[in-house]
Amino acid sequence: MSPACGMLLDETPLFEPALLQELDWSSKTVSFSPPISPSQPGEGLVLRPLCTADFNRGFYKVLSQLTTVGDVTPEQFIKKFEHMKKTGDYYVIVVEDTNLGQIVATATLITEHKFIHSCAKRGRVEEVVVSDVCRENSWGNC
Repeated sequence: MSPACGMLLDETPLFEPALLQELDWSSKTVSFSPPISPSQPGEGLVLRPLCTADFNRGFYKVLSQLTTVGDVTPEQFIKKFEHMKKTGDYYVIVVEDTNLGQIVATATLITEHKFIHSCAKRGRVEEVVVSDVCRENSWGNC
């Protein structure tokens, strides 16, 4: 099924990709061998914001390994994506295996606006899942 007129599955990111490059990993308490970072998550892997083209790259296949996802159409996906992008409170990241052209991991950071703590803003990480293919092997073998 193709997206409705005017709706395209494309490479437009959900949020500004530079935000991932600005992450400070200097205070991390876990060491990785070989070393990884947002710009180099592993051989053949790219860490980036979700885009609508990921609908056809197995995004829902990975999510379905976490929970029931339902039968989502491209139109529904694009509508939800556009809503999340407009609010600016959702940061869905994916790891793409560039050799396969498939999503192999995803996680979501949701920002909450609070009345407490001097009207603070807090983040919540949800929907963290790594493809079973990668869980069975080391990241370098995804």
